[in-house]
Amino acid sequence: MGPKAKKPGSKKKKITKAERLKLLQEEEERRQKEEEEARVKYEKEEMERLEMERIEKEKWRQLEAKDLERRNEELEELYLLEGCFPEAEKLKQENRLLSQWKHYIECDGSPDPSVAQEINTFISLWKEETNETFEEVIAKSKLVLYLIEKLKSILLETPPYDLQDKNITQYQESILELQELLHLKFNIATEILLRHASTLADLDSGNMEKVIQDENVTLYVWANLKKNPRYRSVRFSETKTRFELPRILATSDIALRLLHTHYDHVTPPFPVRGLLREPTSTESHFAEGEVNVVETVIPEDFEEEHKQQENESISVHEEEIKVEEQVDTEVRMSSAQEESKATKCDLEMKLLSETVSAAQLLLIENTSEKLYFFEDDEVDTCQFTMLGGVYHLDILELPPQCKPVKGWMIMEILKEGLQKYIYPPGTTEDFETENAFPPVEVMLEVHENVIFFENPMVARWDAEGRHWKTDGISNVSYKSGERLITFSLETFGPLTLIQDTHINMPYQSWELRPLDVNKVLLTVITVFTEIQIQIKEDLCMLASIKLNNKKHPSVLEGKWMNPISFIIALKEAGLNIFPTGHSHFYVVINHKVPLVEMKACRQMALLSSAFAFGWSRWNAHCDSQKVVLKVMEHLAKEEPIQNPDWTLLMFSGDRAQRLKIDEYSEMFSEALKEETEFHSTLYHMVKDFASKEAMEKIRSAKCQFINSVCHMLLSIRLLSYS
Repeated sequence: MGPKAKKPGSKKKKITKAERLKLLQEEEERRQKEEEEARVKYEKEEMERLEMERIEKEKWRQLEAKDLERRNEELEELYLLEGCFPEAEKLKQENRLLSQWKHYIECDGSPDPSVAQEINTFISLWKEETNETFEEVIAKSKLVLYLIEKLKSILLETPPYDLQDKNITQYQESILELQELLHLKFNIATEILLRHASTLADLDSGNMEKVIQDENVTLYVWANLKKNPRYRSVRFSETKTRFELPRILATSDIALRLLHTHYDHVTPPFPVRGLLREPTSTESHFAEGEVNVVETVIPEDFEEEHKQQENESISVHEEEIKVEEQVDTEVRMSSAQEESKATKCDLEMKLLSETVSAAQLLLIENTSEKLYFFEDDEVDTCQFTMLGGVYHLDILELPPQCKPVKGWMIMEILKEGLQKYIYPPGTTEDFETENAFPPVEVMLEVHENVIFFENPMVARWDAEGRHWKTDGISNVSYKSGERLITFSLETFGPLTLIQDTHINMPYQSWELRPLDVNKVLLTVITVFTEIQIQIKEDLCMLASIKLNNKKHPSVLEGKWMNPISFIIALKEAGLNIFPTGHSHFYVVINHKVPLVEMKACRQMALLSSAFAFGWSRWNAHCDSQKVVLKVMEHLAKEEPIQNPDWTLLMFSGDRAQRLKIDEYSEMFSEALKEETEFHSTLYHMVKDFASKEAMEKIRSAKCQFINSVCHMLLSIRLLSYS
């Protein structure tokens, strides 16, 4: 075949050098033109951006100038409104005095625990009483427990500046003496009961079994009269409490006692100054303020100075005026006295206002370091809470039994009284095997009024070290449905169940909404539960608890209590949503500057009669010097919020503003909402969009109610622990 014919047009046309240069020149000109267009566009956009920034800065400057211009006026108005806090404290002081007076005039025979002479007389007289039965001691214990709680309430509820050190020491000593005497009386009553064990023996087993129950105490006593080695399982009738005894105990002359006190008189209390939040080094400036208040709340020199001025004024007038002008002088003197009293009252309220603010700030201060360091197996009482009372489990030596002789009951009484049986004994040389003293298997009923969100742990009291420990306890098993806990115990003594104090922290969300004037509903949602709290005037009440989205009954529901008693009751029920100054060591928190948090809570309380507040996810995105929360006007009575139209507010303690973003925005921004201003207070920010009716409700709220709402918000610390 011949060579292939070339297709027409297949030959490339060569570009001349001149054409190449022309193309390059056109490309360069096009590039330069594009660059020039881009430069002009950039310069135009930059000028527009700079102009926008200039306008925004100017607008911001004008808003700042406007805010600065009215700042003093707004702060003065807020100061007058926040006068409700010292006013509420003054009412509390009056109520404390009134309570003492009522107790005095009632003359019901019960001692006033705050009066050392009365409580000491009560203790001395009770010590002299002998041969009281267990039922009689239980009946007396109601009064004793009331006196102990009364003293604890005085220590907790009385502000630090109203408590003297000598009174604190007196109250603490009285509490300790009452607790020890009550337990001693229970021991003596147990001994009296055991002396008659043979007369109370069960016909079937031949051993004595006794259960005595009360709302505060439950006693289980079993006396081993037959010493039958095959009878090793002790089960108390009509209860689920059970013990499996080793052979050595089943054949010994012993009694088994379980005294379940529904209260805890074993755990040493925190120092009172710690409970009242004695200022740390970082809080010393407030401590100084409180000391000054103690010295100047009733300033004697102030009175003397004014009396001297009045006397000087009188003497001058007596020398210069005529007889017919005396009436006018008396009027002026009266006016001066009234003015002096008014000035003194203003000074007193101002000082009280400062001390109340300092006390509120101390509620939310975080300690800089841990108070205690705990050893292995030692229970950290800052991290764990003792719940459901204390189970005093003891093996006792059976005292000599009373014997009938010719119509008389002969009873041998040992001088040393009730003695504990040491198990296991200190020396085991006389016994054949090392396994002669195995652990005792115990089954206990958990107190029905306590909620455990996880399986409880068991701790035993170490009397020597004065702390709770978790060693010597094994095979712990918990049946939540039946509320039964079983475990093996190596040594006997007081036992308790413990739960993580911070199991419900941090919170998932919260909401505060008005139900009526002087009445609000606070809802706190945690991982495990939803807790609803009603607050009205100076009282709080547990409205409902939900576990796994189902209502859970509680004996606390419907019971109105003062805030401090309410907080204690919730903690004792296992519903702890009240952080301490040490909680930040155990919980990852959304830390906020305490002063900002306090100001926000005070102003939320002021507005709570007509406005609902809620958790915002953006609160965790702003820095520690700012808080973000949702707010909306809510005037409907007793009705939940339908289709809420929340407004987002950001507050830094001295500036409040509405945010442009909403709860569902993609990113956080501090940009100001269009056509809004900012104010120096949350109160005035909300006032900008509040209705006339809402403001009337706010102004009609009672000081005690506002103070109670504020105290609860500060105690739960919603802004830092959500």
